[in-house]
Amino acid sequence: MNLFEFEPGREGFYGEYGGAYIPEILWRTFTELTTAFRKAKSDPGFWREYLNLTQTYSGRPTPVTCLKNISKMLNGAQIFTKREDLNQTGAHKINNVLGQGLLTARLGKNRVIAETGAGQHGVATATMAARFGFECVIYMGEEDVRRQRPNVFWMEQLGARVVPVTAGSRTLKDAINEALRDWATYFETTHYVLGTACGAHPFPEMVAWFQSIIGQEARQQMLNLTGQLPDAIYACVGGGSNALGIFQGFLCDPVKLVGVEAGGKGLHTGQHAARLAGKDGSPGVAQGYKSYFLQNMEGQMRTTHSIAAGLDYIGVSPILSHLSEKKVVQFEAADDEMAIKAAQLLMKYEGIIPALESAHAFAAAFKAAAKMRNDQIILVNLSGRGDKDIFNFAEALHDDKWIEFLKEKVKSYES
Repeated sequence: MNLFEFEPGREGFYGEYGGAYIPEILWRTFTELTTAFRKAKSDPGFWREYLNLTQTYSGRPTPVTCLKNISKMLNGAQIFTKREDLNQTGAHKINNVLGQGLLTARLGKNRVIAETGAGQHGVATATMAARFGFECVIYMGEEDVRRQRPNVFWMEQLGARVVPVTAGSRTLKDAINEALRDWATYFETTHYVLGTACGAHPFPEMVAWFQSIIGQEARQQMLNLTGQLPDAIYACVGGGSNALGIFQGFLCDPVKLVGVEAGGKGLHTGQHAARLAGKDGSPGVAQGYKSYFLQNMEGQMRTTHSIAAGLDYIGVSPILSHLSEKKVVQFEAADDEMAIKAAQLLMKYEGIIPALESAHAFAAAFKAAAKMRNDQIILVNLSGRGDKDIFNFAEALHDDKWIEFLKEKVKSYES
């Protein structure tokens, strides 16, 4: 299945979703970016340069690990995980930013901006900017700055300027809005390194293309390790880049693809970020594209909640909205408590510290594995490591001693 064979006259639309709903001031910038991306995508030399950079700088290919202990404990399907946490900067985000860094250089621009929620994309962008010699500004919701202080510290040490966003809910959607305002002002010298497969065309296609390296590797690795393809693949879904990354390796295969959204405090509470798994999402247009959003009857964006900062976005990739509608990808939700428990299992029994975002995918996969046969296989995309979530883990586990210690550390960082 080729995701990027657009209908005539509808480039950037995946069925009814996608598009480029942008202000006139940005039209020339988007046209310039689309042209540069098209040239790069049709140039085999660009992909070779990209692969070389990911291998020599980021450490690809990332391995696949069998979770032998948890698989035995559940006495169901054999569970494997694709280790994107072992990338440079600790997440899949580096795949996208290295590709966009190469494009920025081709465009002749010297300044990059980005939004970030969990902070992993911010750290990755700051790392890329240091490597390429770009000026770097990161927009981050004030609430996420508080939740993800370790990543803020590293962004600043890497030379980026982190701008806390105090508008709205002070989370990811508000950071995106501020980044778009910046880009509209400084588009002559600046490239916006959007972190997920959302936004106006060509960003969904571009980010998905760079992340497809995950699925390309994983498909061959599973064949080498097990002699067969997995029966099901699970990935967490915020905007959707890590999920699309691994799913693209298996779209033409008889494999169950499952995206796991943030169930927050429960789908019945309204305090969640499940756009496709629940009944609260609806089609709309925001931030340059058409997709499913959490919005009210007047089209105003609602407040979201997730213990994982990278999952509490109000929208989802238009590509995933299309794949959901076509029933190519199924969607489920895991709540905060399920994610914490899944993370604890991974730490205690496999020695792996997952990002809370990824823990949502494991929560759903563990539940499914327990009902499957021993000869069946599940592959879970471990999109990032959990170092950044130490504050959230401490609060969720009610570890008062560690909470006080960490608060003191934050004060020392800020001073």
